[in-house]
Amino acid sequence: MNEMRMEYDPFGKEFDSLETLADAINDVLGCPATIEDNNHRLLAYSSHNIQLDPVRIASIISKRVPEKIVSSLWLDGVIRQLTESRGPLRMPANDEVGIGQRVAIAIRNNEDVLGTIWVMENEKQLNDRELFQLTKAAQAASTKLMQLQNQRKKKEEEYKYFLWMLLTGHFTAPAQIKQKARDIGISLPPLFQVFVVQASEEMEDKLARQIRSMLEASPDVQTPLHVIDHNRLIMLCSPSFQQTIQKTYTKSLTSLIGKLESAFPQVMAGCGSLVEEYEKAQKSFQEAQSVLLIKHNFPDKRSRIIQYSDLGYYRFLPMIKKEVSTESFNNANLQHLVEYDREHNGNLVDTLEVFLGYDCNVKVAAEILHIHVNTLNYRLKRISDIGRIDLTDMDQKVTLYLELRALKLAES
Repeated sequence: MNEMRMEYDPFGKEFDSLETLADAINDVLGCPATIEDNNHRLLAYSSHNIQLDPVRIASIISKRVPEKIVSSLWLDGVIRQLTESRGPLRMPANDEVGIGQRVAIAIRNNEDVLGTIWVMENEKQLNDRELFQLTKAAQAASTKLMQLQNQRKKKEEEYKYFLWMLLTGHFTAPAQIKQKARDIGISLPPLFQVFVVQASEEMEDKLARQIRSMLEASPDVQTPLHVIDHNRLIMLCSPSFQQTIQKTYTKSLTSLIGKLESAFPQVMAGCGSLVEEYEKAQKSFQEAQSVLLIKHNFPDKRSRIIQYSDLGYYRFLPMIKKEVSTESFNNANLQHLVEYDREHNGNLVDTLEVFLGYDCNVKVAAEILHIHVNTLNYRLKRISDIGRIDLTDMDQKVTLYLELRALKLAES
């Protein structure tokens, strides 16, 4: 190893571009190389004289790693190993997804992962000396990526400021928004919605990058603007292409949020309405926050609520909550049940909420409550008698259920 350190370093010089570096890796190691950023976007690739696998071809054509490959790398733990490893990592071929054997190494700046170098091993396997040279190539790539990042950093700050202006209703006319977008050099998509990911604790940069990486791996979804606010990652989300069918985009986004909340149990996500007018960004942001409020307070509904349009009557609960939280509010029917439960250590209120929540289906409600159907029927009779509630009156049942849901929201 000491001899390796003393010999000539082909990557110890300044490279004009990442493309030049990728070609140098190919020349030195004798294997085609690609360089991608931490969002799996293809930044550079070397020339190649060997037969390519489908993944390399698809990556070059679309300028990003295909979504199915990114998903496979996450599920197989490859990306996590890369972020935790300081040296090269060999990945065996996977015929199911069409990827040949590769060696990968994370491009780092201290603890931050800036991207990845991938080297194909279809026709030869790198030896220890070549693996060491690959670590030198990663250092050279780090220098180049840092230069690019410094240029982008100023631009990103302008983008974040612009996003906050949209989210807080700073602009009074569409013309102002278009002019500001031109000034900072951003192309606004024709359709967008505000997408918020909320963590249980402070949103760390690393987690935010992983989340955005997962989203941007989709060919149907793009996030042109984003900002971190305490425990939230706030993004402007839109279809990747103007011709993308809205139904396809919504389906992809729903699937992504499901994967996101599964991969990162400490977060939940919600979207506002999909709109065309950027002066409605503040409203879409408020709607996304309403989605998160409901998902937080009603965990059993999380998988069914993605966008504001999924809320149904839950969108009215914050307004009803204000009403039931006032001192003047008093539903005599509920009050009778609350007092009975308090005096007799009963559970009539909970029973009523479950019964109403499962569409007054006695069998299902009994299963949820883990009681016999006869026991539930007895409780329902007590609820009717004590609360003076007519369980055949739809208006009264709807009113009671909404107030019970709003009270649960108020208690939180």
